[in-house]
Order: sequence, then C-alpha cells, then structure tokens
Amino acid sequence: MTHTAEPDATTRPGAPPGAGAVSADVEHLWVRLGAVEERVRHAVAVRRAADPDPDDPYRGQYLSPEAVARILDEPGGLGLPAGEPWRPPAGSVLDGLAGRFGLSPLDLDLLLVAVAPDLDARFERLYGYLNDDLTRRRPTAGLALELCGLTGAAPARFRLAPGAPLIEGGLVEVTEPERPPLSRVLAVPDRVTGHLLGSARPDARLAGLLGEVREDPTAEAAEVRRTAAAAGTGVGLVHLRSRGGDAEGLATAALRAAGLRPLVLDAVALARRRDDVPELARVAALEARLTGAGIVLGPLEALPAEPAERARTLGTLCGALRGIPLVTHGTVGWDPAWAADTPVVLTVPAPSPERQAARWRHALDRAAGDGSVTGDPEELARAVAAHRLDAGQLRRAADVAVRTAALAGRPVRPDDLRSAVRAQNGAGLDRLARRVEPGVGWDDLVLPPVTHRRLRELALRARHRERVLGQWGMRPGGGRGRGVVALFAGESGTGKTMSAEVVAADLGMDLYVVDLSTVVDKYVGETEKNLERIFTEASAVNAVLLFDEADAIFGKRSEVKDAHDRHANIESAYLLQRMESFDGIAVLTTNLRANLDEAFTRRLDVVADFPLPDSGQRLALWERCLGDRLPRADDLDLRFCADRFELAGGSIRACALTAAYLAAESGEPLTMRELVAAVAQEYRKLGRLVLEGEFGPYLAEVTGA
Repeated sequence: MTHTAEPDATTRPGAPPGAGAVSADVEHLWVRLGAVEERVRHAVAVRRAADPDPDDPYRGQYLSPEAVARILDEPGGLGLPAGEPWRPPAGSVLDGLAGRFGLSPLDLDLLLVAVAPDLDARFERLYGYLNDDLTRRRPTAGLALELCGLTGAAPARFRLAPGAPLIEGGLVEVTEPERPPLSRVLAVPDRVTGHLLGSARPDARLAGLLGEVREDPTAEAAEVRRTAAAAGTGVGLVHLRSRGGDAEGLATAALRAAGLRPLVLDAVALARRRDDVPELARVAALEARLTGAGIVLGPLEALPAEPAERARTLGTLCGALRGIPLVTHGTVGWDPAWAADTPVVLTVPAPSPERQAARWRHALDRAAGDGSVTGDPEELARAVAAHRLDAGQLRRAADVAVRTAALAGRPVRPDDLRSAVRAQNGAGLDRLARRVEPGVGWDDLVLPPVTHRRLRELALRARHRERVLGQWGMRPGGGRGRGVVALFAGESGTGKTMSAEVVAADLGMDLYVVDLSTVVDKYVGETEKNLERIFTEASAVNAVLLFDEADAIFGKRSEVKDAHDRHANIESAYLLQRMESFDGIAVLTTNLRANLDEAFTRRLDVVADFPLPDSGQRLALWERCLGDRLPRADDLDLRFCADRFELAGGSIRACALTAAYLAAESGEPLTMRELVAAVAQEYRKLGRLVLEGEFGPYLAEVTGA
C-alpha cells in the first residue's frame, strides 16, 4: 500500500523539483526568486515576440543579416518595468545581508538575479536564451540590469563596479574581465549561495585555519565589557597583550557579549600558508560579514618572525577586515608598522590563584565529561601553582590527566597533572639544554638545616610568584620579570645539582641543564644571541633552568685593557639586564662564589651555601648511597668511614658505586676491605694522600690498591 505524504507547512507551492521542505527563514527568498522568474518570463516573451524565428535550433550560435538589422533598430533594453522598491522581511537572511553589507533594494535584486541559476537549473537555459548565446548560462551585467528594469546606460550599472557593496563585499563576482563591462558574467560564490539557503558551514578554503572557539568561563565581567566596548569603536581593531591570562578566551567572551559570533583564526596555520594570505583574508572577511562575526587572531608571535613579512601579513588582514571587529592577542606588543590602523591595546594579566583554580576546575570537569570523579580541583591546582600555562596548554593538560587517571581506574592525582603539564613543554629548549626528568625528592637530600630552608624558600617563591609579584605587585617598575633566580655555592660534590633536581621535582617541573658548549662562542655577539635563545625558550616552558659552573659566564667585569675585555664586559652587562626581565626559574651553581659579579648577587632571590658535610651527615650519606638492596658483610663499619674520611656527597656516591662493583665481582656481600679500597681509589683520583691517620688499621690493605 502506498502512502501519500502530507504537505509540509514550510513547503513552498511551486518550489523547484526536489526543493522539498523550505526553512521558514528562507521562505521569503523563494518568494522573491519567484518575482525574478516572472521578470525572466516577461523578458523571454518580449524576446520571442520580436524574433522572426524563435524556434531556430541554431539560435545563439550565429548572427544573420536580418538579426543585425533588427539589433540596429532596437532602442535597447527589454522594456521591463523598474518595479516597486522592495525590502526583505526584518530578521530574514536577506535583511541581515542588507544590514551587514550596506545593500540597497536594487543590490538585493541584482544578487537574486545572479544567484538564480544556483538555486534553479531552469534559469541556466533561460539566461542562455536571453544572452543570445547558449554557452553563457549565467546572467551578464547588462542582462541583470535589464531584468531589474534598467538599461546599461543607467547610473545603476555602477552597483556592479569595483568598490560597490556587492563586489567589494564578495557577494557577487564579475568574471571575464577581458569583455566589455555589460557583457561580463556575474557569478555568486558557493559560500554565499549556501548562506542564503541557511548553511553555516564555513568556506572550504578556511579548512585548517579556523581554530576551536573556547570562551574563558572565569573572565571577569568588567574585562569582558571593556574589551567588547573597544571592539565596537572605530575600525574595531583591538590587541590583547597577554601577561599570562587567557587572552583568546577573553576575546571570544567579549565578541559574544557584543552580539557577535566569534571566528577564531589560528596564527600558526596562517603562518604556514603565508603565500595565500590575500585570498584567505578576503574569504575570512566574507565569512565574518555573512555570519555577523568578529575575528579573533593569535598568537601574533606565531606569525612570520621577519618584520617585513609579519607587517605584510597583518597589513593584508587588517585591510581586508576593516570595519569588522578584529581582536588580536599575543605576548608581544603592537608595532604601528604592522597596519595602517592602530588598535586599542589592553593588557590581560595573569589570573589570580583563585581564578587559576577555577580554570582548572572547569577544564577538569569538561575533560571528564561523563561525570567521573576528577579529584579535588583545589588540591590539583596547588600542585601546579608554579606553572605558567596559557589556556590551550591548560585544557590539554587537564584532558591528558583525566585520561591517564581513567586508564588506571582512579581519580586524578597531583602527579597525573604534573606529568600532563610537563608534556606541554615544547622541544625548543631541548636543542639548547639537556633535559633531566627529576627522580629524587626531599628525603634524598642530606644537607644542613639552613641550606635545606633555603631550598624550601626557593620552591615557595616559585609556587607563589604570581600572587606576590603579579597580584600584589611587589616588584614594580623597571621592566622586571616575574622570574625566580637562585645561587647554589659550594665545593664540587656537595649536592648543588641534585638539590636543583629536588626543587624541580617538588614543583612538578623538568630540569634543564645548560650546556656551556651551546652558549659560548668565539665570535663577538654570538654568546649573547645564544643566551637570549635559551632565556626566551626557558620563559616559554615550565621548567627549572640550571646554569652549572655559572662563574664561567656570570663572572666579574674587569678593567678594560683591550677589545677582549670590553666584549667580555658587554656579555656580563647583557646578562645583568636579561636576568632582570627573566620570567622563568633559574638556578646558578658555582664552586667559587667570589668569582661572581656583585651585581649578579644583588639580583638573586635565594642564595644557598653548600658546605662539606660533617660526620653525622657523612654517615647518613654512606647509608643512603649504599642503599638497602646491596648485601653487606658483618665487618662493614660505616661510622669509621664517616668519622675518618672527609668526603663530599658526590665522592661518597662514587666510592659506594666502586665498592658495589667490587662486591659484584667477588660474588659476596660488601666487605669493609672493598669499601676502604674504593675510598683509597677516590683519594688518588682527587690527588689526596692515603695516610695512616685516616685509614688506620686498613692502611696495609689498601696500600697496593
């Protein structure tokens, strides 16, 4: 049995075959297209009435002498009435286009004439007939004007000239520029046709360029209102300079508050397509105007670094998007050479600890999605309080942490979040320094209480710097950064590098050890460039930067006697300035504190001295270095070793390792003789004498070792 479908309330009577249900918001489009069809019918009737052989199958492929004579006798035009001014219904698609593109009623009629073949295939054949050329199945500029009741000599022809709203806005394209103006064919881009039919899919040429629209849920209402107001003034150009806040999320929230749809352009993807920037700018401008959107572009530092290339890219974009609200963002300031217009520049400060915790809570809840337990957001936020993350890194870290915990079937732990945050670090610093993933903790340190307190102070400074230096403004003026710099001074082997690793582990960060071979260069100025690259990359990652043997590059300035002294002093002066503006966490270690310039010492936040361990500390070090898995003989006397051998922690570790190898070779538990032999070997390596006063009864056993 067959069923007859009931008529749809939104099906336009007489709609083209296959049109089916017509959305209510484009119903007026079909109604107006019907008016265009009536004009075409009238034009065809006029043409047929004057045609001596309207049924000629070769019509449009040749021109007979009679047709030439008839053309000479014609006054011009089809003789169609101009028609009454028409306005689309308020709130309709055409009404929106008229408002956003500044279209007149005539512009709308010209647009409908041009788009008709894309909506109804019958118009292709009809236009071919009216053009007197069956191969030209779209309207020419002259035919479009005639269908609107105008002649080619009318001033209205300039509504299809360059600079007119239809052409400048990209709604209509005039093709075949080699032909006379009235014979040029009008075409409507596919994206415009799709928009008229209610499609929200962006132009395919923007694929890969559009970023995900994410609003900052923690943005303060005052910041959103201020940014929205700035985007609504003048040409609508605003630059948000990020100081650790979610500039992109703020821009998105501001555009929505202004009643605009945010359209996010990824600056990284744009930089990869730099040769296509002019076309992409036009396509983005059309998309923004069609949908009533504002543009968010950033981060600007991802655009080509060459000043001329960056200026060309931004100048092209700002020119094409003029009049469309454009909010750029990045950590860099705005250079007036980038565009003809100057933006309103607003600073986006780093979020307070409370807002940061709220951002983590929102990101974790969003990542969980299914309502699974994600742990205590406040505790998790405290675990990564020392990290400086942009909005994208924070969202990605939350997603990775939730997935890691889900695989283990448990709530998210601080360690999950720390690992996820470390995974957000780029590889830029890996090319300039050696990465060390911390594997030690506070319990592994054997240090004097004063030194231990200094290390704890370094960790708490790093953890609370955003509140103290940012929110409370305790380091004002002078272009000072929000970095934390510490000096570890002491003899070799006293635990300086290990302490830096412990601090990094406590903060949930990686440790990057700067290789001096990648820094020092014999050519003038190259050392400073290498250091600048290191400082720049270190500021962009969440890591502790370790300058081992720092006195090699942070040495004292000297009296200038020749060009070498002058350039050496320039290096030191550069470092003094750069340390002031550093935003990361750096540790300098030195065996000779007196060799450091006093100006560096003044800029240090924490100074920790690492003395040689006393007897009690050496005993603890022997116990820790030998561990509890190495078998020990009954004659092992670690108290004797701690009292007699004045060794630093690094030397004790080396002795324990050597003794372990000797025990492994013997296949027996570690004996005192093997341990003392390892100590004697370390003494000789250090250039120290093996004396009876230290080795006592074991001297004879190690004399030949």
